[in-house]
Amino acid sequence: MKVVNNMYVGFDYGTSNCAMSCINQGKAELIPLYGAEAFVPSTLYALERAFIAELIAQQLQDPVERQAYTQVRSGTLAQSRAGKLEHDIAQVSDGVFYGTEAIAHYIADPAEGYFIKSPKSFLGASGLRPQMVGFFEDLVAAMMLNVKQRAEHFLQREVTQVVIGRPVNFQGINAQESNQQAQAILTAAAKRIGFRQIEFLFEPLAAGFDFETRLQENKKVLVVDVGGGTTDCSIVLMGPSHRDQLQREQDFLAHTGERIGGNDFDILLAQKALMPAFGMLSPLKTNLPMPLMPFVNAMAINDIGAQTDFYDATTGFLLEKLQRETTEPELLKRFIHMRDNKQNFEVVREAELGKIALSSAETYRFPLDFIERDLAPETSADYYAQTVTVLLQKIANLISEATQQAGTKPDVVYITGGSAKSPLIRKLVHELLGNDIAIIDGDHFGSVAAGLGVWAGRVFG
Repeated sequence: MKVVNNMYVGFDYGTSNCAMSCINQGKAELIPLYGAEAFVPSTLYALERAFIAELIAQQLQDPVERQAYTQVRSGTLAQSRAGKLEHDIAQVSDGVFYGTEAIAHYIADPAEGYFIKSPKSFLGASGLRPQMVGFFEDLVAAMMLNVKQRAEHFLQREVTQVVIGRPVNFQGINAQESNQQAQAILTAAAKRIGFRQIEFLFEPLAAGFDFETRLQENKKVLVVDVGGGTTDCSIVLMGPSHRDQLQREQDFLAHTGERIGGNDFDILLAQKALMPAFGMLSPLKTNLPMPLMPFVNAMAINDIGAQTDFYDATTGFLLEKLQRETTEPELLKRFIHMRDNKQNFEVVREAELGKIALSSAETYRFPLDFIERDLAPETSADYYAQTVTVLLQKIANLISEATQQAGTKPDVVYITGGSAKSPLIRKLVHELLGNDIAIIDGDHFGSVAAGLGVWAGRVFG
């Protein structure tokens, strides 16, 4: 095992993936978490939802804090004890899975257990009841704990100081309240698993700090970070004259951000290209149009309200009625089958894989054999580009707003985030800023984590 002489890390708790970095011999390095793999998908699967609370209770070292927590979660902890007996497991950790292992458990039996993908998307949601806020604190803590323990195993020492990345805005509406709620959840979760000093940094700035370590001259840099859940843009003065300063407020010329990310592209593609094969556009015998909302809600896996409505009994009754009224009952039968088996996450996952393929292929067939044998709807790259025009326009607005705030055009554009690999994003930047501007590709998945490590070294080192 490798020993690194520090107790601080940068933590990218991302919508799509989680990663952690440390400073080793003056440079930020991503910490291997699963073998040589530094990234773990932001997914969790538990045989029983109550297992998550017991897992967190076991980590609380302070007796007073543990007693207070167990009193509040007493009912949930009782359910967890019963669940361990039912599943015949001795340790609750044997019933909670993360990353690709969580996805595999979900795909193997989607109707059982508790599965969640990208919980970061929900943290700023409006109208969360206190019980739901508490659950998200536990859920985030469990996912953070998995990464922290794996990192500590690699580093061979406890990590107690952390810089956590956050988007400029977690939600597009009620941004200030949303940001406060989401950051409070992240803070509570981080404290619950043993981080004692916690700082936050905007994710586009973190990505920019990683880039700045390689700049040989001062530049006005537009950082465009298109992540899984949000798109953030920052214009920052960077370079040799700036990078060693701890106080950087005067260098930040503009920040914009909105909840538009790769997940939204996946969901929109699933709605438009895949849901017609499930009866979304089927005419009814009454000559009325098929109600769209059940299909829209089914694919909106990053929206708590939509998922609640989709799985509500009222929707089940509506679908039974529509199956009698539709002129294509075999298509709606597919949709009902998907709902009964909780396979909507898997459908969106296939949309994501199709999105990636369409960045270089002219056409793509989506393999939906898990729904029905030989079911493989086809779409084209042109159709995909047309479908996501509304999302691209929102990203264009963020870039334009950032340049207006800064009162200047950037010298260079640094694009990062998994979704920024799309050629549509590069084309958009050129259309807005001109073909002569230099566009630099960052480590699309690792630059934020690395930059958070750089900043952790400055504030804690």
